[in-house]
Amino acid sequence: MLSDKERDQVRQTIEQQIAEAEKEMVVLKELTAAVAPDNSIGRISRMDAINNKSVNDAAYRNTRTRLKRLQNVLEKVDDKDYGLCMRCGKPIAFGRILILPEKRVCVSCSK
Repeated sequence: MLSDKERDQVRQTIEQQIAEAEKEMVVLKELTAAVAPDNSIGRISRMDAINNKSVNDAAYRNTRTRLKRLQNVLEKVDDKDYGLCMRCGKPIAFGRILILPEKRVCVSCSK
């Protein structure tokens, strides 16, 4: 069970991670812009640009998903069962909570 001080620390961590994810979303949104077919770049360069766009699209989707999870878990920080593994019911290591606050299972159950 988390103490009030630990919950405050987790809340601050989540808010910081949300802010970072929102900034990353802005950058990735710019990088996922369509490659205009009328640009006078070579065939290889166009292929690289299309490949880079695919990679950035995937990164954008992953960041968006993580942002939603962080926003959802921010609402649950004050729940009495936050910090307990959803599978085994044992406490999740505080370090894991700080690194991945959106994860609701302990390391043992995540394998």
